[in-house]
Amino acid sequence: MEVAQLLLGGIASGCIYGLIALGFVLIYKATESVNFAQGDMMMLGAFITLQLVNTDYWGLPFWLAIPLAIAIMAAIGYALEALIIRKLFGQPQFAVVILTIAIGFVLRFIAGFIWGHEPQSLETPFIGVNLRFSGLVIGMDEVFVIGVTLLLTLLLYLFFAKTKLGMAMQAASQNQLAAYYMGVPVKRINGLVWAIAGGTATVAGVMFAARGAIDPSMGLLGIKAFAAAVIGGFGSLPGALLGGLIIGIIEPFAARYGAPGYSQIAPYALMLLVLIVRPNGIFSQVQSKKV
Repeated sequence: MEVAQLLLGGIASGCIYGLIALGFVLIYKATESVNFAQGDMMMLGAFITLQLVNTDYWGLPFWLAIPLAIAIMAAIGYALEALIIRKLFGQPQFAVVILTIAIGFVLRFIAGFIWGHEPQSLETPFIGVNLRFSGLVIGMDEVFVIGVTLLLTLLLYLFFAKTKLGMAMQAASQNQLAAYYMGVPVKRINGLVWAIAGGTATVAGVMFAARGAIDPSMGLLGIKAFAAAVIGGFGSLPGALLGGLIIGIIEPFAARYGAPGYSQIAPYALMLLVLIVRPNGIFSQVQSKKV
């Protein structure tokens, strides 16, 4: 029963890592750039939701505040790409990496300035609500996290597989110049990808906040999500989710059965092992680009 309890908690945590990793992969697939501010966008999305929901602030209904927070963060993601990232078009990718790291620092400063650095809790309908099944205690927050992840994964799959905009995004990710000549508005597509990444990060932030306290430093969770994206395969959306689940499951077992500190180092040790054995990740997508 203990193993099942650890597994359930690990899956819930892994869903959060996977959704943050999904933002990494979405932006990388579209622009071949790595957004190291993705974790901080998750943090900002959680604080915006807290501002909307908690009675100490605006006190909006939880289910109304979530889509509003997603829309706000999608707009922020689009603005970041249009006003800042796009200015580096044609520059070395290293410049974009440094810029996104700097954006992360700025977002943490803004969050600390507005909401402070003390941990705060998001008021959700799931606080203290548990289900019991054959001795297994299932928190409603864990059910919420897993259910939302499955739903969002399905929606993203249908979006990229069935809609013209989703297929245009895939074409732009394969070859931006060729997509541009075929009439695909590449710059607008890149902005929309950043918007989707911002919205996805907000969902991850809400799910993290539903399970624990939030503070500006929670954006550093993006480092683990980056490891998840590398493990799964940086160009693969299913790989990002799988990598997140693997890390989420490893952590509680390493903490329970390993030496002190194992749970913190285990994700990066696994990433190192995967890079040695399969450098392009579990779901390697190394192939010739085409439109």
